[in-house]
Order: sequence, then C-alpha cells, then structure tokens
Amino acid sequence: MKIPELLIPAGSLDVLKTAVIYGADAVYLGGEAFGLRAKAKNFSMQEIREGIAFAHQRGVKIYITANILAHNRDLAGVEVYFNELKECPPDALIISDPGVFRIARRVLPGVDIHISTQANNTNYETYRFWWELGAKRVVSARELTLEEIKEIRRHIPEEMEIESFVHGAMCISYSGRCLLSNYFVGRDANQGACTHPCRWKYAVMEESRPGEYLPVEENERGTFVFSSRDLCMIEHIPELMEAGIDSFKIEGRMKTALYVAAVARTYRRAMDDFVKEPGLYRENLSWYREEIGKCTCREFSTGFYFERPDQNGQIYESSTYIKNYTYLGTAETVDETGRCRIEQKNKFTVGEKIEVMKPDGRNLEADVLGIFDEEGRSQESAPHARQVIWVDLGVDLAPYDILRRKEEE
Repeated sequence: MKIPELLIPAGSLDVLKTAVIYGADAVYLGGEAFGLRAKAKNFSMQEIREGIAFAHQRGVKIYITANILAHNRDLAGVEVYFNELKECPPDALIISDPGVFRIARRVLPGVDIHISTQANNTNYETYRFWWELGAKRVVSARELTLEEIKEIRRHIPEEMEIESFVHGAMCISYSGRCLLSNYFVGRDANQGACTHPCRWKYAVMEESRPGEYLPVEENERGTFVFSSRDLCMIEHIPELMEAGIDSFKIEGRMKTALYVAAVARTYRRAMDDFVKEPGLYRENLSWYREEIGKCTCREFSTGFYFERPDQNGQIYESSTYIKNYTYLGTAETVDETGRCRIEQKNKFTVGEKIEVMKPDGRNLEADVLGIFDEEGRSQESAPHARQVIWVDLGVDLAPYDILRRKEEE
C-alpha cells in the first residue's frame, strides 16, 4: 500500500526543525509576504534557505505558501519574491490565485505547483482544469466528504495528487474565504490578515429594537455560534487511505513546537502502524487518542468527511483552547553531565514533575533536579520567557527532546 505523505505546518525555523525530526515527510511554511498567515512569525529568505537545507539533508520536502487572492498592487512583489526563491527553490509552491499561478510558471518553471484549498476545489473537473495548466496537486476543499474525494480520485489522472486536511482548526466560512474580518476591522482574511472574528462572542438584536440584545446564552459568558470544533481524523486513517488521498495535511502554522511535535509524532506512528499491520493500528488507537489529546486544541470532530456537520459541529460555551500540557522548551544541546540547554518558553521550578517527549514515541517522567543560567549559577525557577538555561532532569536526554508539563484538570 502506498503510504500518504504527512504534511506538517511550520511558523518558524525552530518549528520546522521540530516537524522534520518528529516525522514529517514534508513541511509547509510562509515567507514574509503573500501567504495567508500574516500574523504568524513566518520566514525570512535566510531562514527559508536554512530550513530547506535542513529538511533536504533529511529527505523531507519544503512547500512554500503564496496563496493570497492577489490585487494588482501585489503582482510586482510576487514576481520579485519568486525570483528570490530561485536561489533556494522549494519543492512546491502552494497557490490559489490564477495570476500568481501564471507568474510562478514563468519564473519558477521547475518548481511544482499545488493548488490551495482557498481555490474552492470541490469537483473533479476543477482538478482536471488545474492539471492541464500544469499543477501537480490540488488541495481538496474542506467541505468534501470521503465519498466525494473517492469520486474525484476515479476521474483524475493517476499521477495527479490529492492533498486533504486531516487535523486542525476549521474555518466557519466556505473554504476559508471569509469577509467578516475585513468588515469589522479592515483586515482581509484573503490577504492573510484574518483576526478570527468567528471566534468572538455574539448576541442577537431584533431590527425594530436597536440596542436591545436578546438573551441567547449558553452560559454566563455568552454564546459562540460561529466557533467550529477542530478536525481530528486520527481514528480514521484506514478510511483516508482508502479514499486515495496522497497527502495528509495538518493545519497550524501559528502553533508551537509542542503542538507540531505531538501531532506529527502521533500521525506518523498511526500511519506507519496501519501500513505495517492494520491490527497493530487498531491495538494502538487508545495511545493515539491520548497523545493527540495532549495537544492544545478545541473539541474534536470529523468535519465534513462522513456527513454534513450539524449543530454538534460547533462549540457554544467558549472560544478558548483546551490546554492539557504546557510547553517548557526544546533541548538544543546536552552536555557531558547530562544537562540540556533550552530556551525557556513557560515558567517552571526546581522540584516539579515534568515529561520529556522524544521523537521515537517515548514519554519519560522526570523531576526537575536543577536549573542553571548560562554562567552555571543555580536558580530555583525559570520565570523569564526566552531565557536560555541549563536543566538537570536525571534522565537520558538528546537534542530535540521536548519538555512539557501536565496541567491540573
């Protein structure tokens, strides 16, 4: 059986490296312009070059997003950007706008083009259209069922690739093409500046009673009628493979290294287990569920894959994430005494119990035996964000191990 590609997001160079180490076959990222995550940290050209080199040394592909819906004012900049990418060409560009597509074909003829989900790819004739223009892959609209994807697979060339989201946040708008952010605050979601107003709290007002808000409350905090559950297909790997999907895509270019590592590691193992032995996959379902639940997430659903979501596809009580674990840092180096160097992400103290997450799937419980600054001075806690420290945990550590702490329920 062909193993689909596992495609992981990265919003920074550190997260890219984490994705590669924790099981990605490919990583997608955005440069400093022309992608749909303007609020993400994103990558400078130097970071793009370094990221591509790091990934290619380990057999992992890099795809770069340029999936804005472009205006006239954008086109000259797009051409300049694509010319800069000639120095370190990625494996593919992710594009939604036909004008940007034409520029990419002219400036980077040797780079594959993948058509973004923003292009509303809902039928096999759309796939054929892009194939005949030279696209290698189309990202399916999130509104498609598995049966619809199977039908698309039957009607397109065998060598054409289908990429589909299998995990992450779901947009309330059709294929993510939303006007709310632009309407409320002048920030265009289709230009990469979405402020996620679908997650805001709303009330109902009757037209003839201005200023009189009707009591539509799920709890004392109000109702969040546009807040979708997150997509999670970890329990449906067999059905995804059967549908003929070539690339399993994880959403989350604004997520932490902890989130990326946990999702990549879990889907990597689930996919490999199923290919090795379907029975092994079924035996390990509880492990996959447990590990994926350790990510920062909202409540889960299966999106549109099996049926059109009803009222149970929304979250009404809150717009906030469920956070079961806190990210403390990633091991950069380990010295001869076994201490690891990290850039601290959240506060922790000597004496706490934490967990070390390893790329091979192991989770090690550890006690924080000591915290030291760069000069070797002992300190009781690590209270300062991004402080570089050395940590003694008394367990076997290696670069790219992730330190996390379970939060009280």
